[in-house]
Amino acid sequence: MRCLAALALSAMAWSACALAPETLHDLALGDNDAKAKAISVAAASGDTAYLPLLQAVLDGEVQTVGDAQILLVKGDTATDLLTGKAVTPLPENRDDVVINNRIRKELRTAIAALKLTAPERAIRLAAARELQTGADEELLPAIGTALAKETDDEIKSLLLLTQASIQLTSKDKNTRLAAIRTLAESNNSTTKTLLLGVLEQNGDTFAEPDADVRAEAEKSLHAVQGRLSAGEMVGRVFSGISLGSILLLAALGLAITYGLMGVINMAHGELIMIGAYTTYVVQNLFRSHFPALFDAYLIAAVPAAFVAAGLVGMALERSVIRFLYGRPLETLLATWGISLILMQSVRTIFGAQNVQVENPSWMSGGIEAISGVVLPWSRIAIIGFAALVLAMMWLLLTRTRLGLFVRAVTQNRTMASCTGVPTRRVDTWAFGLGSGIAGLAGCALSQIGNVGPDLGQSYIVDSFMVVVLGGVGQLAGTVYAAMGLGIVNKFLEAWSGAVLAKIAVLVFIIVFIQKRPQGLFALKGRMAET
Repeated sequence: MRCLAALALSAMAWSACALAPETLHDLALGDNDAKAKAISVAAASGDTAYLPLLQAVLDGEVQTVGDAQILLVKGDTATDLLTGKAVTPLPENRDDVVINNRIRKELRTAIAALKLTAPERAIRLAAARELQTGADEELLPAIGTALAKETDDEIKSLLLLTQASIQLTSKDKNTRLAAIRTLAESNNSTTKTLLLGVLEQNGDTFAEPDADVRAEAEKSLHAVQGRLSAGEMVGRVFSGISLGSILLLAALGLAITYGLMGVINMAHGELIMIGAYTTYVVQNLFRSHFPALFDAYLIAAVPAAFVAAGLVGMALERSVIRFLYGRPLETLLATWGISLILMQSVRTIFGAQNVQVENPSWMSGGIEAISGVVLPWSRIAIIGFAALVLAMMWLLLTRTRLGLFVRAVTQNRTMASCTGVPTRRVDTWAFGLGSGIAGLAGCALSQIGNVGPDLGQSYIVDSFMVVVLGGVGQLAGTVYAAMGLGIVNKFLEAWSGAVLAKIAVLVFIIVFIQKRPQGLFALKGRMAET
């Protein structure tokens, strides 16, 4: 029975007893109904010995010579399927086995059903997915056999769904009821469509004539909708936390510089851009010089992005911003001009087109928390990265000498200076720290989208909104504001669309600031007194 599989690989002779001659005859020489019946017999048998033959028919490799010979033709060689003998030379009066779209569909479905018994999980999973769109009642025995042997939960769930969808068309009421109860346990979104089909009504006529079956379908539909709604809720919350993490990374550095020095830095977005382009450069260096270590390039890109953006920020503070303290309008205009210079510099060096930063292999794919809800590894990594950066920032500000100086200058610059704190140096280091965190944000953003000269412009407004809403200079307020805006924005998008969601968030912040100018957390110290 296994010699046919060898035949598919090498076109060698096989035993004539491998398959029933009448099945071969119907498949090759019968009319469409006979072909369909033969295919169903093969699929229902669950015998993988039929697989090479069905695939050969689908690929056009089975030919006939009158009613006497059925040949498997591979290149210049042929084997008589009825006798198992090689045929040389090739007969000139060969005819192709004619199959139409209906038979092609039957063949694909039967092949998928037989693949359900394959030892490789990937093959069985692909077959189970294919059966969802093409299975019929004649395949129920093969599906039942596969279910009895299957141990993988994902494949088993797909097979149960396929089995139930076929049984919904059964003439037996108890079979339909059992299928509906099975569907009630599914988390697949296709289940909802199947149950709605049972409840479909055209005038006074129902698709399902039995009232008991309809009642059970309504009960199952309610259960499925509840689980799907919970899944959508999980997806939205995750998307909101992901967006909030990005906003947090983008706004964290701005919260430090704005909170310490009161500088409205319009070039903050371009510092994010510098971090992203630094990641791009490190990626190319690893690809060119260390291809075997490419998946580890992010380990080098993170500190490189921090240092590059931090050094640029410190240079800006030393050369421009230091001379504009206490002059907010001039500072705003100067940093806006600097942002234009930085964008044009990047266009000159890297070109105006976006560049592609490739994810390491370990950040590809995701986790399917609930059926239809996939949590990408790249987003999960960004959430974890944002939490790590936040924790390190908290430790730096509360457990280090620099953090002590920063907090002292934030609360009362004059008093801090009187106690020997080098306020000018603290300004430079704090501005470099905030800029470096912006570079980390750029490194993270490079993993979820293309990198271009205008990257920072997409986040500068949102960053200021987060800082103002949370309370200027307040680390905790920045966290709450970023996460809150991220989650609210995603829920509003599902309700009204992305554009209206942005407008609604902006209106909310304007109204909120009118009622509470200090933000979620009131600032204490120098900035509160000015």
